[in-house]
Amino acid sequence: MITIRDVKVYATAPDNVNLTVVKILTSEPELYGYGCATFTQRHVAVISIIENYLKQFLVGKDVSQIEDIWNSTMTSGYWRNGPEFNNALSGIDMALWDIKGKMAKLPLFQLLGGKCRFAVPLYCHAEGEDNENLRDNINKMLEKGFKHIRCKVTKGSDTNKSIDSRTSQSNFHPKSYMKSTINMFEYLRSYFGEDIELIHDVHERLDPTDAVGFAKKLERFDLFYLEDILPPEQKDWLYRIRQTTTTPLAMGELFNNPNEWVPLISKRLIDFIRIHITQIGGITPAKKIVSLCETFGVKTAWHGPIDLSPIGHAANIHLDISSINFGIQEWQKISEKTREIFPGTPEVKNGLAYPNNKPGLGIEFNEKLAETYPTSVSIPNWTLNRLQDGTFIKP
Repeated sequence: MITIRDVKVYATAPDNVNLTVVKILTSEPELYGYGCATFTQRHVAVISIIENYLKQFLVGKDVSQIEDIWNSTMTSGYWRNGPEFNNALSGIDMALWDIKGKMAKLPLFQLLGGKCRFAVPLYCHAEGEDNENLRDNINKMLEKGFKHIRCKVTKGSDTNKSIDSRTSQSNFHPKSYMKSTINMFEYLRSYFGEDIELIHDVHERLDPTDAVGFAKKLERFDLFYLEDILPPEQKDWLYRIRQTTTTPLAMGELFNNPNEWVPLISKRLIDFIRIHITQIGGITPAKKIVSLCETFGVKTAWHGPIDLSPIGHAANIHLDISSINFGIQEWQKISEKTREIFPGTPEVKNGLAYPNNKPGLGIEFNEKLAETYPTSVSIPNWTLNRLQDGTFIKP
């Protein structure tokens, strides 16, 4: 029996984004695994959970018993399904799957059933201060082979203030935002026609009543999907939106608890599940969500932001390539210095991602180099935006 000998946790920020990595060492000296436990805004709390609670619980356990370890760890503190704990558990879970692949001498996607496709189609982000600037940036993405583009304009056509609450702590103007976005899609469809897949992220910033009408007005632009039209707390409004528009809906990056996603999937209120897999506890719950979604005709579109380590991105790609109900994968450009810290990061060619065929997740981690990029503790401005009258709004 091979057991867990030690659990280590590392934090690094090569692109000024806090990334957290878990390493599980085993009773076999050369056998270890890496996992992603990245919760950028609360990474110190995640590290504390692993070092002060989970490490002592895990040492001595059989590394092959992933299902048992996941469930017993999840309930080891009684209260569960919080984002800090789920991310800590995700790092453990991914590292165990990495070890299992290395023991089997197979890449993770083979353990998940093998390839359903030869590569993973990606979507990328394009933005601009106005429609023309956005058009130029989309053309750059198309030249790189991307066929799915998430679009936004950062300035409103009728205001000089930012309407994108993620860019600063400035006021958000819901009406200006909706008018500008509709104008943006009118321009893009007129320029690019129908031969491009367009995506938009509302980022849960609208009131439910505004969201209903907004989704209906966007229907004529034939979006690939509309993302996070509502915050999780208002997900029951999806019934109203479903009744008024055929625009495909994607949701889930803020989900922590099965009670948040199960009803939306089983009642077919969304078309794409957008879960952040470190936020739910890793690969073990994600592969179950894949099966649940397949049953109800929902596709996957895992969250793939900059605040996810290449280990987490690799986990997404392994799930994507082995899931028959895969939809699309979000992708952010990974810098060369980050790739240097994480050898084996998935390669992207012509808008497609390719997992390598190395055992497990196929990712290594340069611990010494990671130490040269220290993390920081701060609250990001984009989480602190308000309406013109001073009312706080969700980010």
